Amino acid sequence: MSGLAERLAEVRERMAAACARAGRPPESVTLVAVSKLKPAALIREAYAAGQRDFGENYAQELRDKAAELADLKELRWHAIGPLQTNKVKYVAKAAHAYHALERLEVAEELSRRRLEAPLPCHVEVNVGGEASKSGLAPEQVESFLKTVRALPGLRIDGLMSLPPPTDDEQVARGYFRALRELAQRHGLPGLSMGTTHDYELAIEEGATLVRVGTALFGERA
Repeated sequence: MSGLAERLAEVRERMAAACARAGRPPESVTLVAVSKLKPAALIREAYAAGQRDFGENYAQELRDKAAELADLKELRWHAIGPLQTNKVKYVAKAAHAYHALERLEVAEELSRRRLEAPLPCHVEVNVGGEASKSGLAPEQVESFLKTVRALPGLRIDGLMSLPPPTDDEQVARGYFRALRELAQRHGLPGLSMGTTHDYELAIEEGATLVRVGTALFGERA
């Protein structure tokens, strides 16, 4: 075995400790195991160890893994990367949730193609103002929400962000706090934020979903 069950247990312990520091119940945060570019066998191993939520960045990889692992009935797929409109159909069919909604044409195509229960979505915000990253500017969120909330087949649960990497804890907290305050202003309870590098800080600042890959599966090739 790969030691994945032990790493999963360690991440969950650290999540629970962060929740305790923040005065939150551990069940208030969902761990999304980021399995992009990892083999289905590792996902099966994590599932056997109790993990149920998995994140994939690439729509076609999500499609293929969903088909290969269709026998794992409680597995929930989270699409966490940017989408091209011609790939939306794969997410609309297979995903339990989408974390990176930022383009109206993608929202409209998801709405059109989602045939089952409404797809829970988090709107991506570029809190660091980085030119290299996708996501709405904070001042664009209000008008975007007004438009996408009217679309059938979608449910806007919260906001998502991938802030600039930093080793300065206070700077990191500032980004997470900014996203939390923006979500509160718009009446959104969900916060998808925090990765292997900073998920404990994110939980302390209010994250409801953390996206952890490297700490579970190791570095990607």
